[in-house]
Parts: sequence; C-alpha cells; structure tokens
Amino acid sequence: MKRRIVLLGPPASGKGTQADRLSKLLGIPHVSTGALLRSECTRGTPLGIEADSWTSRGLLVPDELAVRLITGWLEAHGTTFLFDGFPRSVGQAERLDAILGSLFAPLDLIILLELGDDEICRRVTARLTCLKCGATFSPFLNGLSVHDPCPRCGSPLAKRNDDSVEALNQRLNVYRKITLPVVDYYERTAPKLLHRISAEQESDAVFDDIKTLVWENDRED
Repeated sequence: MKRRIVLLGPPASGKGTQADRLSKLLGIPHVSTGALLRSECTRGTPLGIEADSWTSRGLLVPDELAVRLITGWLEAHGTTFLFDGFPRSVGQAERLDAILGSLFAPLDLIILLELGDDEICRRVTARLTCLKCGATFSPFLNGLSVHDPCPRCGSPLAKRNDDSVEALNQRLNVYRKITLPVVDYYERTAPKLLHRISAEQESDAVFDDIKTLVWENDRED
C-alpha cells in the first residue's frame, strides 16, 4: 500500500473531498497545509502569526514558511501522509524531495486532478465553506446546502465573499504561474509516480480511479 501520496489540482477539483475519503480508506493522515496554517493562527503560535501576515493580505505564504510547517508535521507524525495543497511551488517540491530523501522515505504516488476552467468557475461560485474548519464543499458533488452542517466538524456552512469570478481568476493565475510548474517538475523527476485523473467525472468515479492507482501501483512495484 502506498503511504506517501501527494494530491495536486486546481481550485474546486475536489482535492479535499478525495483526500478525506482516501485517508479513511487507507488509514493515512490527510495533511492540508491550509488547515495546518489555520490551526497555527488560531493558537497564536509564532509561525501562525507570521503566516497570518501573508494570508490576511490574500498572499501565498513563502516557500520557507510552508516547508517549516510541513517539516514540523513530519517530525511530529512520521512519514506516512496524504498531502493536499503541498507542494504548491517548485521550490517546495524540491525541498520536500530533499527532506524525504534524508529520511529514506521517497514519495510513492503523485496524483493530479484535472479540471477545465468553465467547470472550475461553476463549482467555485457555488461552493460552500465551513465557518470553523475552513473545509469547502460543492453542492454539485457533495449534495449540501447552507442549511446543512459541515460533514467534518458539524459547524455552519456559508458562501465565502471571495468566491467570486474576479477572485477566482486571480487564484487561477497564481495556480498556473506557481503551482502548475510543479507538475512539470514531477514529470521530469518522477514520471512513473505522476498520474492524471479527470475531475470532470462524478466524485465516486474519481475516487474509483484513485483507488485503482493506489492498488495497481502496488502490484507493479
């Protein structure tokens, strides 16, 4: 079974949903850098205060800070993980490879969820966000409404003010400029580990494809 997995994809591709399901199936920790940063900010740690100075302005945290966050998690929890939202840049991917190399624990599987711009826009402008844990859900994929509690923590769901077409275009520009090159990086350095899955499908179909990759790759090794 694969124990070190990276899940990549554009906004609204369903990374969080699929990571949650895969985490429960395999018993592997689902590690979201966004959730880790929110936890640090809530607890008022030095790292959280530093991160908030960036995220409060709508900016991505610097690579060095994100790597510190992940390094701390690895030191505390070990080298079994499902990373969602990390690495977010080539610099982060390079540092992750170096860290895992020093631990003799290289990545097992890299999955890219692909989704067209029109569908991204449709999902983002309709999606709901938990007011407490920050998890996002699609009414189309998850069958939820603002009247339902968050499936993760039971808190209220709401539509974020920044889930607008204008804000989405900004996030997509950042994704194309900073995060998409991570795919090129893995195509050069770990082509056998990188697999693409269409996120245009129904959520269950995407999950079936992910499960097939996890187990088929095991049989090929």
